[in-house]
Amino acid sequence: MICHEFKCGIGTASRRVTVGGVAYLVGVLVQANYGIRDTLRIAGVPVGQQLRDHRIYADPALARDSGSIIVVVATDAPLLPHQLKRIASRPALGLGRMGSFAGNGSGDFFVAFSTANAQASGGAAPATVTMLGNDALDPLFEATVQATEESIVNALVAARDMQGRDGHYVNALPHAELVSLLKQYGRFVKPAAPR
Repeated sequence: MICHEFKCGIGTASRRVTVGGVAYLVGVLVQANYGIRDTLRIAGVPVGQQLRDHRIYADPALARDSGSIIVVVATDAPLLPHQLKRIASRPALGLGRMGSFAGNGSGDFFVAFSTANAQASGGAAPATVTMLGNDALDPLFEATVQATEESIVNALVAARDMQGRDGHYVNALPHAELVSLLKQYGRFVKPAAPR
C-alpha cells in the first residue's frame, strides 16, 4: 500500500458524539493506497509540497492519482439504510482534506453499517426498529469526516520503509520532518501523557 507516494496500509480512528443526550461511537477503518505527493495535506499543512525526497515518480509531471482506498464506517447509532448511505458518502470529504482529488485511476470504495437494531434481522414476524431523525445526523457526518482523515494519517505514521520485489522500495513518511512542519505551521499538539 502506497499513499501520497509514502508507504501506507491500514489505519483506524474513532469519534464519540452525543445526539439527543445519548452518546454514540463512529469508527473508521481505511486501507489507503492512493494519491500523489504534491497534494498531501496533514492538519491543513501542505506536507507533500515540502517533503520532496524519495518520490515514487522521479518526474512529478508523470505522477497520477491512481490506486484506491477502502473505507469502512461503523457506528452504534440507530440508522436506517438510507441514512447509512449518506454516512458512506462522507469519507470522500475526509480524503479531500488529505489532498485527494479522486483522480481518474482511483477506485475508491466506501461502506457504512450500524450495530443498532440487531434484533430486527431475525425471525419472520414484523420487527420494531429505532432510528435517529435526519436532522440529528450532522454530528455523525462530522465524526465520519474527521475519523476518515485521522485514519489515513494514522496509517501513514504507523508505516515503515519497505523494500519489495525486484528492488522496488518505498519510504515511510519521515516523522521528524512531519513534526517540524506541523510546528512551523502552528499545528503541532504535544501528545497527552498516558493516564
